[in-house]
Amino acid sequence: MERIFSKTSVLVLIAFLFTGCSAEQPQSENTSQTSSPNTPVELSVSEALMMQDGSQGTVIGYVVGQPISETTILTKDYSNDYAIALADSAGETDIKQILFVQVSSGFRHSFGLQSNPSLLGKKLSISGTLKNYFSQPGLKTPEEIKLVSESDPIEDPEIPDSPPKLEEYYREAEGKTGQDLKRTLHDIIDDHTELSYSAVWEALKNTDEDPDNSKHVILFYTRRSEPKTHNGGNINDWNREHVWAKSHGNFGTSRGPGTDLHHLRPTDVTVNSSRSNLDFDNGGSPHPEAPLTFYDKDSWEPNESIKGDVARMLFYMDVRYEGDSGELDLALNNEVENNKKPLHGKLSILLEWHEEDPVDLFEKRRNEIIYERYQGNRNPFIDHPEWVDEIW
Repeated sequence: MERIFSKTSVLVLIAFLFTGCSAEQPQSENTSQTSSPNTPVELSVSEALMMQDGSQGTVIGYVVGQPISETTILTKDYSNDYAIALADSAGETDIKQILFVQVSSGFRHSFGLQSNPSLLGKKLSISGTLKNYFSQPGLKTPEEIKLVSESDPIEDPEIPDSPPKLEEYYREAEGKTGQDLKRTLHDIIDDHTELSYSAVWEALKNTDEDPDNSKHVILFYTRRSEPKTHNGGNINDWNREHVWAKSHGNFGTSRGPGTDLHHLRPTDVTVNSSRSNLDFDNGGSPHPEAPLTFYDKDSWEPNESIKGDVARMLFYMDVRYEGDSGELDLALNNEVENNKKPLHGKLSILLEWHEEDPVDLFEKRRNEIIYERYQGNRNPFIDHPEWVDEIW
């Protein structure tokens, strides 16, 4: 396909190549200041179109549709989640100015257009291989896909602070108390979009992103900032922690409670193993890896800074899973050693933790990301902490 470049665009490209691709690169302990040739470079779509050399790059652009052939891009009635088209302008229609992007299986649930048609016109940051796709200039085998704002490529989704938005979501709960309130909240938050367990990996990289370092996540119990790429099963890696222990009801990693982001958190592998399926209570011996965390044979007490987080996640699980539609009926009780029963404790302690550790900005941000980008439902006890006393 013939392309005509202006003198200006050629000069820009030459300048870009000879400045050594000066995007800021992460440094490791024993590396020099010089970037590796394989380090991803941040590019506009127009720059990516001219660098189809198999190198790694991070391209920032607007979603303009779903490519289904070399010459056809759908802008509605999407046929699958396998590809998206990216451009420097949300209104671009010239196929010569559009990058064809492969959406691999791990990203399709969150970034495929058939599953997420509202992504049309949104701005994304995608890291992958600059290589032809559909015989057109493309980006293949993405390693990271992120939604970005107009003003800041790593800005978080807006946390709703205007009452009308939340008032509308919880309108049916207005004025209700006790079990009536609990039943109504269940009706509001159930039937959420359910992720696969493999999709949880990528989701946690966004929900638990370190506010001070967009390439890291905050590990839940240790509070350590760890690179997103260190997920796995090795020592000091992070994995997927079920705060409502998955053996409490024996739901495992099945869609629904086993993949519900409202209680899944990135956690140090060995700390996750130590916590196992323990109920929550005060007391025990200090954990060697998790500061200010205590545990014994039947209970786990987390750091004071996240005690309220734990409580509100378990309150959510109790309300979300009520036994209807063939789902488990999960419930909080005042016991420990609940083992495989669909129960979790200790309720009296969780109520204390909820009061001692109020909702913080990280929780609010996380709640909003889960609602807006993944599940379409919210944790009511982050939005309305006062409802805890109304129900329990």
